[in-house]
Amino acid sequence: MKEKKKMSLAMQIFIALVLAIIAGLLMQNYADFATNYIKPFGTIFLNLIKFIVCPIVLFSIMCGIISMSDIRKVGSIGLKTVVFYLCTTAFAVTIGLVGGNLFKGMFPVVATTDLSYEAAEATSFMDTLVNIFPSNFISPMVEANMLQVIVMAIILGFAIILVGEKNVRVVNAFNDLNEIFMKCMEMILKLSPIGVFCLLCPVIASNGPTIIGSLAMVLLAAYICYFVHAVVVYSLTVSTLGGMSPVKFFKGMMPAIMFAFSSASSVGTLPINLSCTEKLGAKREIASFVLPLGATINMDGTAIYQGVCAIFIASCYGIQLTLPQMLTIVLTATLASIGTAGVPGAGMVMLAMVLTSVGLPIDGIALVAGVDRIFDMGRTTVNITGDAACTMVVSNMEAKKEVRKANK
Repeated sequence: MKEKKKMSLAMQIFIALVLAIIAGLLMQNYADFATNYIKPFGTIFLNLIKFIVCPIVLFSIMCGIISMSDIRKVGSIGLKTVVFYLCTTAFAVTIGLVGGNLFKGMFPVVATTDLSYEAAEATSFMDTLVNIFPSNFISPMVEANMLQVIVMAIILGFAIILVGEKNVRVVNAFNDLNEIFMKCMEMILKLSPIGVFCLLCPVIASNGPTIIGSLAMVLLAAYICYFVHAVVVYSLTVSTLGGMSPVKFFKGMMPAIMFAFSSASSVGTLPINLSCTEKLGAKREIASFVLPLGATINMDGTAIYQGVCAIFIASCYGIQLTLPQMLTIVLTATLASIGTAGVPGAGMVMLAMVLTSVGLPIDGIALVAGVDRIFDMGRTTVNITGDAACTMVVSNMEAKKEVRKANK
């Protein structure tokens, strides 16, 4: 008797996604029930993912650095990664602004009287710089501060390399711990279809009518820009610099893309992203360095959202943005992407910074705050796809470099 072929995780997540949308639309009159009794199971799943992310980032980066056993190689990978992220983010804001201007005539003019929005305090550049470095061994793990966990892993990894021959037992211990946490991740990821259903269903149930409402055009403009950026920019970079067919790339990324769409958390999608990029052929030590960094500082989707929303908010206030103002938005959004963490809602803090930089009223955020979760689902999907594209590009570049070295 032939054994039944198991359904792939991507297919399971896709079915859960479709069922969540159908169930959410049917439950629009029972949105409270969905929020109170279905969403908690999604939250439990996200909690489990968040629980596993810190140890995975810490141990996988450390083991990656140890296996490279060359501090200069780590520096070269880091530099390529940051340059790639800054360039694609600048492209993304530009696409958002162009898309926003093309759709501007179709945007609804929403009344701006009686609007108020309390913006979270934006941190200065120097504070951001200071906050990258941990002052305590435990708190980065407790607060899930990814940048600090990455810095910790890099320092420990370098120290283990520099200890030299005596480090064999420590290296073996960390490799074993890495394997254990990876196994934990596999177990948790098996629950992702249930998690996806429980996270997405309440969102659709609560926001169903709003999506069809007045902000439909703004959402459509943002999603078209998300799509254009993903298809054009990532396809070009993956095929030219990553040596891979874009079709293969997007097909391999499907589980992570669908999970990101339903969870709206870059950090939460990290474990699935790791497994997708490894299956696509990225080296584990590179993926485990580039992806956590990307989940924290690469915000292409968020940058597109800034561009579209800035144009929409300006048009509601009857303000025409000039070219220098738009260039300021590109610069601010690119730099702000490094300062905001990859958690749901970080886009709001960035939007406040972007609006302030060109003198637009921060109260305007209230115009889009109601459907921020719908924007967030799309922008997170673009963010994590960008992280994966960078992983494939850096992995391919490093492989070519090694071949050149071997041939010398």
